Amino acid sequence: MGNSDKKITMIKSTGISIRGNDIDTDRIIPARFLKEITFARMGEYPFFDERFNQDGSEKDHPFNDPRRQSAGILISNDNFGCGSSREHAPQALKRWGIQAVIAESLAEIFAGNCMILGVPAVTMRKEELQELQEMVEKDPDLELELDLKALKVKAGGKSWDVQLSESRRSALTEGTWDSTALLLANLPRARKVAEALPYMSGFSQ
Repeated sequence: MGNSDKKITMIKSTGISIRGNDIDTDRIIPARFLKEITFARMGEYPFFDERFNQDGSEKDHPFNDPRRQSAGILISNDNFGCGSSREHAPQALKRWGIQAVIAESLAEIFAGNCMILGVPAVTMRKEELQELQEMVEKDPDLELELDLKALKVKAGGKSWDVQLSESRRSALTEGTWDSTALLLANLPRARKVAEALPYMSGFSQ
C-alpha cells in the first residue's frame, strides 16, 4: 500500500552542475561534521571545504552562487557519491535543497541512501549529460523536468532518457520509499501480524 502524499513522479526545478568524476562522500560532507547528533544543520555543510577558505571567506563554487540557491536538481559526472557509505551525504544535499541527482553513474549505496530520503538519483548517458550540464551552467534560470514515470528529463525544448532501477522507480512513484511512514500508516496491520508471531507474543509449550 502506497502513500499518496509521498508519491514522487515529477520534479521541476532549476539545476546546479558539480563537475568531476569520483566525487566522494567526504567531499560532499567532510568527516568532522558527522559528529553532530542530529541532521538538523546538515544543509549548511555540502562541499564545505570546497566552498570556504580557512578564514571563512567564500571560494568560487556553484553552491555559493546566489543565482543557484533555489536549484533543486544536482548534475554531476561519473561515480558520484563514492567512498564511505555515510547517510549524511544525501541528508546534507537534501537539506540544502537538492530534490534529485542526475549523474553519469552513481555509487550504489549513495543512490540507495538518496532513495530512502525520497531523492531520486538517476543516471544518464555521458554525452547527453554533458550537454545538459552545459545548458544549466549557461542559464541559471533554465527549468528542468525530471519525469520518473516516463524516465525522461526535459530542458530547453530537449528531452533525454534517464535510467533508474524499476524497484526504486516504483517505490518513488507509488509512495512506498518512506518505510517509516509506510509502517505508521499500516500500524494496526503490523500489530496484528506481530501478535500472531510466537516470538513476539510468547512461546507455546
